[in-house]
Amino acid sequence: MLDLTSQQPFAQGSNRKCYTHPLDATRCLKVIRPENITARFERQSPVKRLLGADRLNDNDQEIRAHHQRAILQLFEQGDEALVWAHLPKFYGSVPTSLGEANESELIRCADGSVAPTLERLIKEQGLTPELNQGVEEFLSWLQQTKILTRNLLPHNLVISDRFDHPRLFLVDGLGAPTIPQALDAIPGWSSRYIKRKIARFRKRLAWEQSDSGLSWEDFQGLR
Repeated sequence: MLDLTSQQPFAQGSNRKCYTHPLDATRCLKVIRPENITARFERQSPVKRLLGADRLNDNDQEIRAHHQRAILQLFEQGDEALVWAHLPKFYGSVPTSLGEANESELIRCADGSVAPTLERLIKEQGLTPELNQGVEEFLSWLQQTKILTRNLLPHNLVISDRFDHPRLFLVDGLGAPTIPQALDAIPGWSSRYIKRKIARFRKRLAWEQSDSGLSWEDFQGLR
């Protein structure tokens, strides 16, 4: 069991905390925040509660997402490098003193620091031509691989400068909800799904750079 009791997370979201692996600084450990799963479950409708609380576990969702059809097909074709071109390498689940953790590659910059999020860089410097090149490369990769994701959010994408131009990595939000994932077997469906996610992401980027003062919910309603 990996001991994380003396560590502080280097990042955290609503549902998970991220720690540096105590024995390998090149790897990240994502630990569930169980109190948040309970709170999310209690806010849901009685019908959704019938589906159980386990489906709200982001670590379980992430494991299933790495077994989606597109990724398995790429592995079978020998295209493993293409899978990890914009995803942290994934190593499965390991026990820790804080509960089960998902272990994956920790994306860092050339100076060894943890890679910043796209959200942070846009706030600091805007969507520069170099950063936009990285964004377009990532979106092309999605269309090429047909790897399914949830809604693309700038705080779930990190940027590494270890390459000849900024490269984006999706560190959270891999995989589709249950029904869209099941429809993936229908010819052409994944392309249409990804196209919608990309269109929504472009609108999100426009909102991140906007000075309109509108909330994201209100901004989405603009035509």
